[in-house]
Amino acid sequence: MNEPQDRPARLTVGVVGAGRVGPALAAALRMAGHRPVAASGVSDASVRRAAALLPEVPLVEPAEVLARAELVLLTVPDDALPGLVSGLAETGAVRPGQLIVHASGRYGTAVLDPARRAGALPLALHPAMTFTGSPVDVQRLAGCPFGVTAPEELRLAAEALVIEMGGEPEWIEEEARPLYHAALTIGANHLVTLVAQSMELLRTAGVEAPGRMLGPLLGAALDNALRSGDAALTGPVARGDAGTVAAHVAELRAHAPQSVAAYLAMARATADRALANGLLKPELAEDLLGVLSDPGVGGAV
Repeated sequence: MNEPQDRPARLTVGVVGAGRVGPALAAALRMAGHRPVAASGVSDASVRRAAALLPEVPLVEPAEVLARAELVLLTVPDDALPGLVSGLAETGAVRPGQLIVHASGRYGTAVLDPARRAGALPLALHPAMTFTGSPVDVQRLAGCPFGVTAPEELRLAAEALVIEMGGEPEWIEEEARPLYHAALTIGANHLVTLVAQSMELLRTAGVEAPGRMLGPLLGAALDNALRSGDAALTGPVARGDAGTVAAHVAELRAHAPQSVAAYLAMARATADRALANGLLKPELAEDLLGVLSDPGVGGAV
């Protein structure tokens, strides 16, 4: 538990970029006793999100958000963040002693250097969660891990803010941020793609409720993987059933050719991991890898 001197004082909070993340974080900070005072957003969706999560908080220009707030959340897309920070610093919008926080997984605090040079206190607080842009996101922050990067002298304050939002801080070194973000992207974003592909194929196979069929299987697979890692691998690739895999690829080529490349790529990665962990017998791996590398089986990829 943080000592009282480590807890941030009650702060006025502003949000630059009322996308899915910023309003939820500001709403969580409000529940901890901080006071959202301004937000910026121009799209209809941004206006609706701000109205739902930050009622009575005015929408103003980004520079005005910084003028009103002691803690500013910069929650814009990753590629827009460097330009936004530079622009705010160059126009004199950043004040000495102001907490400037971004929620990007890709960046640490170096991206905030223009604001730091203007006297701001930079923090990188990335919630490892997907957001819907609705009030349920605030509830989901309870127990949510946050990737935290900050100057050492601000580490306690950064971690305290995360705890106040209901999250669990996980310290990430500056140079490790891109790898950290890549890992989360592989796990979360690619999972959605794989599940959507699986559901699509089940519909093609005549399954009326693919989500209901996949739910127990995927839930068990995820739980096993989180508990046991590679030891949880099952299925024809891990067993070395080259004939079954070849049949899968043939069916995909006939009915869903857009899925062949993904199947082959994941099967190769699965085979490599199964072989390295002693799950796939070397004598079976040769035939299997031959199937996965044969353009005549899988088609051009």
